[in-house]
Amino acid sequence: MIESMFHLHVPLLEKILRPVLVYICLILFLRLFGKRELAQLNPFDLVVLLCLSNTVQNSIIGDDNTVSGGIIGVFSLLTVNYLLTRVLFHMPKLNQALEGKRTVLIRRGQIDQEAMKREALSELELKTVLHKQGLHDFTEVERCVLEPSGNFYVEQMDPFRETHERGQILSQITTLTAEVRDLKALLAAKG
Repeated sequence: MIESMFHLHVPLLEKILRPVLVYICLILFLRLFGKRELAQLNPFDLVVLLCLSNTVQNSIIGDDNTVSGGIIGVFSLLTVNYLLTRVLFHMPKLNQALEGKRTVLIRRGQIDQEAMKREALSELELKTVLHKQGLHDFTEVERCVLEPSGNFYVEQMDPFRETHERGQILSQITTLTAEVRDLKALLAAKG
């Protein structure tokens, strides 16, 4: 019983290489197919992500179901992830190339339809994102960005911003008017 739990049925190098290769392929494929897969916007995308783990399971473990094989596979995955994150931390340009760029979906309440098409997002899906942020309409959004990680950054429009800006302008005009009045009085006194 102990031997069947720990005796590897495949060579050690194969046990290490399998998870590393699958990891690299998953990273590349997720980058290729876009941020939407990471965002898990609808049930179909979630099902795809859940099935990915089952699909690659046999690729990672092969015919080996031993505890030792599992430990080696987990160690290999964690090691390659650790090394890749360290390499990408020290090479920001490579990190940006692998991650991709952020996509601005809404600017000042206006939806960027081209960006929506590129990311294969519907307005209904975007509205769901806004609802999670407590917003009800696109016009309430200053900016909505889909980050390379699949997360959404939503910046709410300040409903009092225009009123505040007008108040600042009126205050500055009042100050300038007082200064001009004081200068006129000063000039009249000298003249």
